[in-house]
Amino acid sequence: MAGRLQSTKRLKEYMTAYYIDAKTAEGSNKKVGWITSGGPVEFLIAMDIIPVYPENHGAMVGATHQGGMLCEFAEKRGFSKDVCSYARSDIGGLLSDDPSKKGPVGGLPNPDMLICCNNICGTVMKWYETVSRYLDVPVYIIDTPVIHTGSIPEEVIDYVAAQFRGYIEFLEKVTKKHLDMDRLFEVSLIANENVTIWNKVLRKCANKPAPMTAFDAFTHMAPIVTLRGTQGVTDYYKALIEELDERTTQGIGAIDNEQYRLLWDNIPVWHKMRDLSTFFANHNAALVADTYTNAWASTNITTEGEKDILSAYAKAYTPIYLNIGIDKMIDVIKGLADIFGVDGLVLHSNHSCKPYSVGQYDIARRFHDETGKPSVIIEGDMTDERSWAQAQVTTRLEAFMEMLEADV
Repeated sequence: MAGRLQSTKRLKEYMTAYYIDAKTAEGSNKKVGWITSGGPVEFLIAMDIIPVYPENHGAMVGATHQGGMLCEFAEKRGFSKDVCSYARSDIGGLLSDDPSKKGPVGGLPNPDMLICCNNICGTVMKWYETVSRYLDVPVYIIDTPVIHTGSIPEEVIDYVAAQFRGYIEFLEKVTKKHLDMDRLFEVSLIANENVTIWNKVLRKCANKPAPMTAFDAFTHMAPIVTLRGTQGVTDYYKALIEELDERTTQGIGAIDNEQYRLLWDNIPVWHKMRDLSTFFANHNAALVADTYTNAWASTNITTEGEKDILSAYAKAYTPIYLNIGIDKMIDVIKGLADIFGVDGLVLHSNHSCKPYSVGQYDIARRFHDETGKPSVIIEGDMTDERSWAQAQVTTRLEAFMEMLEADV
């Protein structure tokens, strides 16, 4: 087995510096904006606002096995177990009086503003409204209609672009600064470069054997989500590509004896990353692609020929993976299966993420009917480890691997 990517150490240093910058912003002239993972961060970057992602924090909470504890804090204050565990764990950390029980980074830095885009789900709106009320900070909500089929209607583009104009006005009011549109254009070009090189990173797994797995991608996606629109993201991924290319040249795979190639659907089970990675590796199976990290490999802001850059943003941020219909989702999954030459599909039925999980049984059925390849659905939760039934998951995955061994 190739072992851990050397770039992981650089990633830790990169993201630690970012969090230190965010955590020390209070009391300085820097502003901090909490923003949803599918939100247009480029506007914040262009105005030198430090973006902070509560969902990223939720992932770290899950990975450090603090999800159940923090979710319980929120539940004791009246938040239902049915609420997204990202929201519950972040709100739980916010409400905790114990500084040692606010999450892996000691809690998020206090925001000066909240930016919520519902292209990932509807829960984020109530989540951010709740945080706005608790912290008494302003919130701006961007509404993106679901694109079920076909292209984006012109009226939707106009509707979302108008909200981006309001977004600029909101940021200018909070910061008391003017947004330089030339600077936004410059950041947009850098963001496109970031997205392009992240796509190249993921496509390296089309090689056989794959030089990394989706479990690596889940870790190394942090810069493209958090700091999109900065040159550091491109520089980081260029170095990662060099490492992956070196592995490919030497014929080194992420796992020993790669025999089966799998596609993952949904958010990772953060608290079971190591166990799941080990399980698949022990069965000579590599997760070579996933729908989650690929969501950040297609948000290009096409500005060439655009009369209005805000329309370009509307076209980029409206039809992301969780804001499209099931038919379009199946097309994405089949496309990834073809590019990466997968033998089967693993779907995480995530208790916390309804937009991602509703329709998975239809997706699994159609994937089999249209490709002839098997799939398996496992149930869990991305952050809250209390929703994990190890015996049930193991039984399903072992049966799935037996099917693969019989078919491949």
